[in-house]
Amino acid sequence: AAVARAAAARAGAARAAAARADADVLVDKRRGLPARYVPRDLVVPRVRFLAGVPQEAQRLRRRPARALERLFAAARRDGVPLAAVSGYRSFGSQRALFSGYASERGAENASHVSARAGHSEHQTGLAIDLAGADGRCAATGCFAGSRPARWLAAHAAEHGFVVRYPRGRERVTGYAYEPWHLRWVGVELASESIRSGRTLDELLR
Repeated sequence: AAVARAAAARAGAARAAAARADADVLVDKRRGLPARYVPRDLVVPRVRFLAGVPQEAQRLRRRPARALERLFAAARRDGVPLAAVSGYRSFGSQRALFSGYASERGAENASHVSARAGHSEHQTGLAIDLAGADGRCAATGCFAGSRPARWLAAHAAEHGFVVRYPRGRERVTGYAYEPWHLRWVGVELASESIRSGRTLDELLR
């Protein structure tokens, strides 16, 4: 019982820290954002983006943007140069993206790999898709197991990010494993997620 109380206390403290950082929002298949929602503090982080990334997708909210810069610097020091693929995405952009997936594979199958408009973490301005600097396997399944993916899994939490849709937790998150999709929640909650093995769905509900 004491162990369970201590774990609950740690989780509560981590949630409180995320709330203070305005990073405790939970967006999933049931909880969504208004179509007109746009974060007020979007900035362009000083990191490398892959060629062709739209200007809209080069933005993040201010605090995760600064954290991303520190994450990129740490990866570079470890000899793992990274590139950003997609940050903020508007309601309209997400609607077009999901529509494309649905046209290719049907809406039901598409819903396992892409969010419907209003239900994408990218609209929060707190999520970013990453790749290696060479762009190989960007936002595709072959990124799993790559050196950049292994580095992110090991070190993202040190900078306040979690791999939002981890392997083996598809029934909880509702989405296929995405080792490239990071969500900023602050160091405390990210560390608690790693320590407990619980996803944001379980920590923030």
